[in-house]
Amino acid sequence: MASQPVIKLFQHSDEATSYAAGTLVFAAEEPGNAMYVVQEGEVDIVVRDQVVETVGPGGIFGELALIDQRPRSATARARTDCKLVRVDAMRFKFLVQQNPFFALEVMRIMAHRLRQMDVRV
Repeated sequence: MASQPVIKLFQHSDEATSYAAGTLVFAAEEPGNAMYVVQEGEVDIVVRDQVVETVGPGGIFGELALIDQRPRSATARARTDCKLVRVDAMRFKFLVQQNPFFALEVMRIMAHRLRQMDVRV
């Protein structure tokens, strides 16, 4: 797997929630009201029963639903025991407004994912 862009802003956050391996974080088609930052462990992103990405420490997922305010396009399931920091819509907007580097990093991650999907098709 290619290296992923990393969000370092939350690496030492004490707001992380633990998820056991196999736990569903969210399902495709659910409303999306938060994104997640992986502090420890790995999370599989699944589209139509196929793992399309595994997100590790410093990676994010779930951001698309915050940006376009549409239902989740994928399912997220803890691959390993992990710790995730939940970022709700209000905090996301604050971070984007107050920290342009955060916004740029989210855009880089989305661009990376788009390019990876282009390679698959």
